[in-house]
Amino acid sequence: MVGQLALQAKPVPGQQATTPIAYVLVVLIAAPLVTHRKWPLPSLAVCLAALLLYAPGRYYAYPGIVLFAMVFGITLHGTRRQGLIALVSCAAAMAVAVGLQPGVVGSYVTWVESELGIAVAWIVAENLRIRRARWAELNARAERLEREREAEARRAVTEERLRIARELHDVVAHSMSVIAVQSAVGGHVMDTQPEEARQALAAIESTSRSALTEMRRLLGILRQDGEPTGSLVPAPGLADLARLVAQVGEAGLRVWVQVEGERGPVPPGVDLSAYRIVQEALTNVIKHAAAATACVTVRYDVGSVALEITDDGPARPADGRGAGPGRPGGPSADPATSAFSTGHGIIGMRERVAVFGGEFTAGPRPGGGFRVFARLPFPEVTS
Repeated sequence: MVGQLALQAKPVPGQQATTPIAYVLVVLIAAPLVTHRKWPLPSLAVCLAALLLYAPGRYYAYPGIVLFAMVFGITLHGTRRQGLIALVSCAAAMAVAVGLQPGVVGSYVTWVESELGIAVAWIVAENLRIRRARWAELNARAERLEREREAEARRAVTEERLRIARELHDVVAHSMSVIAVQSAVGGHVMDTQPEEARQALAAIESTSRSALTEMRRLLGILRQDGEPTGSLVPAPGLADLARLVAQVGEAGLRVWVQVEGERGPVPPGVDLSAYRIVQEALTNVIKHAAAATACVTVRYDVGSVALEITDDGPARPADGRGAGPGRPGGPSADPATSAFSTGHGIIGMRERVAVFGGEFTAGPRPGGGFRVFARLPFPEVTS
């Protein structure tokens, strides 16, 4: 029996009492368990060598059970090749050692039990090793996916900032073209039509102030090298919402537009960003919200314009992380928790608002549907 292999209370016929040399060999058999993680095969070699030297003495205190622990430890903490080497070599050494024992200790039953014990130790350890490796691979994959997700989010933010920079560049380029035309007109009619010249100079003053404001924003955003030059075609703005609503209507979404307050002078950059926010929000409603109607509210206040886009889509689980002010350094809407999680719409809208230091929230509404709110502040432009 395995218990007989581990320790005999009394020596059976043919066995002898333990001697000091036997104690030294027992230490050499067991000591490699301490070093098997760092040096698996050398530790195994020392253990088996000591066992084969101990077995011919036929001592009744037989320590062969150490081989079970050795096979288990090397298989669990080493490679598959090292585990197979431990399995085969320990099985062979155990067969030799048991065969050298007298009487019942060296019987066929004891040999079978010993070999089965080594096999079970190897199977259990191999199963645990495979499970550990699988969990390590899953954890590494999760970490890799998390890094890729963060890199993708950073890339999306960078691309959106570059796109904003290009659009602001277009606004400034258009303003400069207006200044050039007005200055040419003023110079041409200065002597014959002084009133027209004064109007041209007033237009140049107003346009240049607005362009300087946009230039300050433009300088805060990096522009990618090699990008194409800006177009001189006027950029779209909130005045073009009717055309945008018509385009969205062709996609099957009915949109209601409500304007509150009196529109004053709005800088072109703010006008463009507000238009893009409405455009992106309605696009996301078409793609992800499964809504039939949407409502766009534009509110003009002194020094700011506020936007609210809502839809009548189905109710979604609320998540406290889904909304927050979009000012730099503050919390922001998490696109992964919104209905728009398949794209970077929330990221783009938040970045546009952050350029102007405004406020941005996005998240499911309690009664169903989704709500996007943005407020874009701007200094008053005097004509």
